[in-house]
Amino acid sequence: MSVQTLPCLYIGGEISNLILQSGPVAKLVLLILLLFSLLSWAIILAKWQTISRARLQSGRFLRAFRKAARLQDVAPVADQFRPSPLVALFESGFDEYRRQVGNPTGVVRSMLAVERSLQIAASEELTRLERRLPWLATTGAVTPFIGLFGTVWGIIDAFHGLGTAGSATLRAVAPGISEALITTAAGLAAAIPAVIAYNIFTHSLREFSARMDDFALEFLNAVERPEPR
Repeated sequence: MSVQTLPCLYIGGEISNLILQSGPVAKLVLLILLLFSLLSWAIILAKWQTISRARLQSGRFLRAFRKAARLQDVAPVADQFRPSPLVALFESGFDEYRRQVGNPTGVVRSMLAVERSLQIAASEELTRLERRLPWLATTGAVTPFIGLFGTVWGIIDAFHGLGTAGSATLRAVAPGISEALITTAAGLAAAIPAVIAYNIFTHSLREFSARMDDFALEFLNAVERPEPR
């Protein structure tokens, strides 16, 4: 065992002892914070994978869309870029386009209807990407206060025991206060990753929203552009 690992093991052992020696209220608070943290990390990892795949496939789909000479050339290959939200926009707009013209070489009767179909698809895709993100915001906002509640309760319990024992020394009150502060640290440990991840994901969703708006304009241009013969 290296010398560098000894302080970490000592600190970990001290924290474990404080948790085991804490009262039932503190243990309940720590359990609640643990559940918040585990669920938040599960959402963070899943959302990170979803957004990463969506970003990668969006770039590939855009390249395929811009290289295609006609809209109907994109439709057969769009499904392989499925993680991208742009695919849903394309399929929604292309379905409305085909309904209006009746065949791929017809004339579009209402560009406004095509634009509305793109807007609806963009709203649905943003809602899908935002799913479960409010839990991260809730974790970041609530867990520090849950931890603070455990700390306040532990300090009250420590001073109550101090008054019962009749001893006013620091040695008598320090263990109880240190046990109480563990819940505050646990609350911050649950909140900080959730807040950071929420801000990162929110920024990514704003980028996706702008990208979908730009793609909708590109799609409308492609619809209005004369088909090559």
